[in-house]
Amino acid sequence: MKSENLNTDRPGLCSNLHWKSQYVWAEPDPSVASSNMGLFWCALTQTCIGPDGKVAEPDNCCSAGRHCHCDSEKQGTQVEALE
Repeated sequence: MKSENLNTDRPGLCSNLHWKSQYVWAEPDPSVASSNMGLFWCALTQTCIGPDGKVAEPDNCCSAGRHCHCDSEKQGTQVEALE
C-alpha cells in the first residue's frame, strides 16, 4: 500500500516532479510489488532535492506556496538563482 505522502494522484501536483512509473509503458501487475515507491526527482534540479532545498516528493510538491512550484509566481526567480 502506498504511503499518502508518496501518492501521486493528488490535485496541484507540480509538473516538475517526476518518478519512474511515468516512463514505464506497461499495465501495473498487482501480483508484483512496486519497485519505485519513493523515488522522485525535480526536473529543475535533476535530483531528489528541489531548488528550495526541500525534498521532492508528492506531499511537498502539491502546493503553489512552495516557491519552486510550477504554479508559483516566484518560480522564475528561483530558476534564475540556480543558473
